Amino acid sequence: MTKLTDEEAAGKSVKPPALESGFVHRAISSLALLLALFQMYTAGIQPLGLFLQRPIHLGVILALCFLIFPVRQSFRRGWGGWMIDGPLIAGAILVAAWLPLNIDTIANAVFPRQIDVFMGVVTVLVVLEGARRAVGLGMTIIGIVFIAYAFSGQRGELPWLADWLPGILGHRGYSFDRLASQLTLGAEGIFGLPLGVAATLIYIFVLFGAFLEVTGAGKFFIDLAYGLTGRQRGGPAKAAVLASAGMGSLSGSAIANVVTTGAFTIPLMKRLGYRPAQAGGIEAAASTGGQIMPPLMGAGAFLMSEYTGMPYLDIVLVSIFPAILYFGTVFLLVHINALKLGLGKAEAHELPKTRQVLLEGWHFLLPLVVLAGLLIAGYSPMRVGFYAVIAVAVSASGRAIWRFLRGQSEAPNLSALLRSGLRLTLQAFEVAARNAVMVSLACAVAGIIVGVVGLTGLGLKFSAMMLALSGGNLILALLLVIIASLILGMGLPVTAAYIVLIILVGPALTADFGLPLIVAHLVVFWYSQDSNVTPPVALAGFAGAAVAGSKPMETSLQAWKFAKGLYLIPLFMVFNDVIILGGPWPLVLWNGLIVIAALVAFAAALEGFLVAPLPTWKRLALLPAVAALYWPSVPVEIAGLLLILFLLGFDRDRSGSFRT
Repeated sequence: MTKLTDEEAAGKSVKPPALESGFVHRAISSLALLLALFQMYTAGIQPLGLFLQRPIHLGVILALCFLIFPVRQSFRRGWGGWMIDGPLIAGAILVAAWLPLNIDTIANAVFPRQIDVFMGVVTVLVVLEGARRAVGLGMTIIGIVFIAYAFSGQRGELPWLADWLPGILGHRGYSFDRLASQLTLGAEGIFGLPLGVAATLIYIFVLFGAFLEVTGAGKFFIDLAYGLTGRQRGGPAKAAVLASAGMGSLSGSAIANVVTTGAFTIPLMKRLGYRPAQAGGIEAAASTGGQIMPPLMGAGAFLMSEYTGMPYLDIVLVSIFPAILYFGTVFLLVHINALKLGLGKAEAHELPKTRQVLLEGWHFLLPLVVLAGLLIAGYSPMRVGFYAVIAVAVSASGRAIWRFLRGQSEAPNLSALLRSGLRLTLQAFEVAARNAVMVSLACAVAGIIVGVVGLTGLGLKFSAMMLALSGGNLILALLLVIIASLILGMGLPVTAAYIVLIILVGPALTADFGLPLIVAHLVVFWYSQDSNVTPPVALAGFAGAAVAGSKPMETSLQAWKFAKGLYLIPLFMVFNDVIILGGPWPLVLWNGLIVIAALVAFAAALEGFLVAPLPTWKRLALLPAVAALYWPSVPVEIAGLLLILFLLGFDRDRSGSFRT
């Protein structure tokens, strides 16, 4: 059996510190400790106002960014590098201190002072440079484009740019002082809602996930998945689906999910008989689903809660069934492929025993129980995160002490045990800090976009353009959303792509096309994931190809095939929104039944196989039957379901029974 490294077994996504000097690494660890203590204090003891919490969080994140990511990442940072990074770190400290120290003066000023405008410019510049290093050049370019758009217009700093804009996009233009004030001296720019969510809710749950990771939760979830599914056909692939569902929501990154769980699952899939591209594609599709899996949904649930005004628990509850549908579709496609390829089962000696896994790792489930219980009890998400972190630390400590008292610990004495616990705690703080850098900086640049959209009225103009291009047709409008999400996803992480898209197309989907608010947000959030699995730039697919040793494009095509639920399930939310909004129980159950039937039928038509090969005419006949189940008319849905049962039930009778 392929062995994991210690980092892979723990499920960590730590940046290798090969190019970090001892001083830099100690500085990163110290800042990570300060950030964790600050965030825990504000989450569980004394909440701070937004103009205290957000600037301090952003300043520390920026300082961490410039320490973690040097000017040129492939070289050690020499004196020339420090000549650049030193002033940037100083700028990060100013960002953290300026607003908290001057908030009263700024709030009482009739017009912004020049020193405040100067600090606004510094803030924007260091945020854009930090995003370039941590998120990628695409994020920075998009931020610059929006700033340039705000300056275009007859009264703006760049009036000549107005000649390049179509008439509907034109506006008056804004001055340097006005834009700096908009972006850095209020709650509608960099320090707006996206960064606010990152500085409170997202970080505390990133810390929760980091504690789970460093204490070995990654290996526990993988072993549990193998114990449950390994004895079935295509067991390693099915285990990849379940393990990714367990880890994906905590990791916050489809790519991190691929390289951690995939390091174990992909080699076993290849050994069982899956082609390398199939193994990498299955892992990429499953890992992408982790971003839509409650309770964390890759931080999407927190943002959705803030934007829609719905309680966080409600967002989680309405997202559970669609997430199960997605993973069920991937699971079914994996099973069908195992039958088609005639794959057997994994060898018994290669599989962990489920009972033994639970006996050794049951304490990893306790923090999840605490998290769910506190949410149901009505605690705020930030306070829930605070207690969840404490629950992880207490359960891991209790388990370590129990093993020590029974003589099963590797620590020779109590002092060594305490040192080991302290080391893991500091490691969790560092993992959380490194993982939070990208998300927080993406949210900060998203704040620039939000500020410009609010200042120029671009959102309403974009809605008008979308309505004109689609001709009022909802299907075409959703196709435009998919195309836009794919393009944005090539340069932005999922969280940022969702924020940008919902700002631009959300008003059109709700006001012009009549979608309920939560449905519009869920659809945009789901489609924001597609850059992970859709060629030509399938980021999770490329990561899967690297682990599997396969061709990136071939692996991406396989990921795209296995992730079809990412496109079909949001459509069902749109045309059969009862599964999200609720309603009479008979209607909810009926819609739940037909969406399952639609996904099973589509999987069979796509693969040409269910329990036996399907002839071409049946595959073609299944497509209109699937379309009928999406039609918001009960008689049409009944006709589609009966046709599916006839086409697939006939195959079942002929083959005798379903094979497992």
